[in-house]
Amino acid sequence: MTPAKPAAVEPYRSTVQAEARDGFGRLLLAEWTKLRTVPRWLLTLLAAVMVTVAVALLTAASSQSSGGGGGGPVDPARRQIIDLGHYTYLPLSGDGSVVARVTSQDGGGGWAKAGLMIRGSAERAAPYAALMVTPEHGVRLQTGYKGDGAGGGAGTAPRWLKLTRAGTTVTGYESADGRAWRRVGAVRLEGLPPSALAGMFVAVPDEIKVRRMFGGETVDGHPRVTRATFDHVSASPAPQGAQWRDRGLPGGPAADPAMDGRTRSGGTFTLTGTGDVGPDRFADDDTKRTLTGVLVGQAAIIALAVLFVTSEYRRGMVRTTFAATPRRGRALAAKAVVAALAALAAGLAAAFGAVLLSAPVQRSNGLAPPSLSDGAVLRAVLGTAALLAVVAVFALAVAVIVRRSAPAITIVLMVLLLPQIVATGLPLSAARWLERLTPAAGFAVQQTVTRFDRAIDPWAGFGVLCTYAAAAMAAALWQVRKRDA
Repeated sequence: MTPAKPAAVEPYRSTVQAEARDGFGRLLLAEWTKLRTVPRWLLTLLAAVMVTVAVALLTAASSQSSGGGGGGPVDPARRQIIDLGHYTYLPLSGDGSVVARVTSQDGGGGWAKAGLMIRGSAERAAPYAALMVTPEHGVRLQTGYKGDGAGGGAGTAPRWLKLTRAGTTVTGYESADGRAWRRVGAVRLEGLPPSALAGMFVAVPDEIKVRRMFGGETVDGHPRVTRATFDHVSASPAPQGAQWRDRGLPGGPAADPAMDGRTRSGGTFTLTGTGDVGPDRFADDDTKRTLTGVLVGQAAIIALAVLFVTSEYRRGMVRTTFAATPRRGRALAAKAVVAALAALAAGLAAAFGAVLLSAPVQRSNGLAPPSLSDGAVLRAVLGTAALLAVVAVFALAVAVIVRRSAPAITIVLMVLLLPQIVATGLPLSAARWLERLTPAAGFAVQQTVTRFDRAIDPWAGFGVLCTYAAAAMAAALWQVRKRDA
């Protein structure tokens, strides 16, 4: 009798991997359920928001205008520039040029400035282009209150200078003899009116002394005076019957002739001035100051992210989690995503709340509050929320590695706050390196003003923090795969 053939057996295919591929959303839902069903964790998120906003309100209440002059709040952008020095000018209608030779320059140090300027008006913060001679930095073309501008070689006084206007474009030239001209550069002045001003100017930065101490710093400024002599001065087309006019210190040259004024002997002009034209490297960053409560509010985010992990280790629930999700890396990734999104939501509420709710208080104190229509301010607000999200991921990863709440919270707070505290007591060069190379660099995303002590650009600093968070997460993944739960 022929034995019957056994029935074909369908090979077993596990459904675990298929479910795993399609089940990351379920993991996220499970982790979110864990988070939202613990009331004290939701209260912790709320506390992060309230603390950040409360600090912003207290800071706004203690702030006072330093330049309103009774004319209402001062635009923050105007308070971040310096527009001083002495300017002697004629009206310039339409296209034209101004030429002069800087014959001598005295006082003020290496960045003393003497040269020519075309600007929209004599009002503060008007658009301008300035071509200048400096004792130690050669000929420079400067515009926009943003810095020292393009260089034109190592020439010093005596030096011929020429500025020409064509529409909204101003081009600078320099020469050693007034015959062979070399182009220094060209700039476009948005908002330059058809009728502008052209003439000579002198300016000089203040002498600044910065004393740094742990927890703070003091900045002392002492005005310096510079003097320069000009000859062979001409403007074309020459305005009929126009007289040279002066723009100097508030109150006019009579306020202090030794520091501000103009004398003329035939075709030779001597200008004396104090104060600079350019960015104020010591201006307060109002947006960062408004968002400074995040330094306190982040403690709640860190505590939440750490407890989100360590509570499961302490109660043994992590074994259940890993039993339900054998691929431990996916479980950890889901937990990190939920923590990051929760921190992001709290960060958005905290940052927008701090800016919007403190605005009326700042206006009542004569300050113009940061405006969300300003790209830099909006970046700082959104960056603050992203900062808290990355901090949450970093804290969660440290908690996985350490597995204990108090040490993990302490470690994360120290690496974020300690560099900023220690940096205030170090020389500026060392402080910059410390703030560039540690996770504290992430707080640079809140900067909206280029100050003298800037260590790193905003997004570059945020990238440093992300790198630390990614490295910590990689170490945490290795830990959960190699160690017992």
